[in-house]
Amino acid sequence: MRTILLRSLLLATAITTLCGVATAGPKRKDLRADRRDIRRDSRDIRHDRRDIRRDERERRVDVREYRADKREGASQQELRADRREIKGDTRDIRKDERDVRKDRRDRRRDVRDYREDKHEPPR
Repeated sequence: MRTILLRSLLLATAITTLCGVATAGPKRKDLRADRRDIRRDSRDIRHDRRDIRRDERERRVDVREYRADKREGASQQELRADRREIKGDTRDIRKDERDVRKDRRDRRRDVRDYREDKHEPPR
């Protein structure tokens, strides 16, 4: 009887200890790296968006120049090369926008995970 009681007490103690270890969340120092990653991602996204806006402005300038060349009667070969360049720029801008959208989605997930680790209510 005594051995059964001691064994069950030992089992209960072991289960309680394991549950406590399993539910223990990350400490503040562990969250620093996550916060740093989120800040770095935010900064990268901001820089990428600036680059995209600059590329769009440059593309608009190219389109204006193309229209001016067309009015002035430039050769078909030059016009064709300009159109190809504008198409390539447009394709690059769209790809960059897709990448930024994906990065923002990933960052949102990271922020959600960070808040969950910190036990904050989600926004």
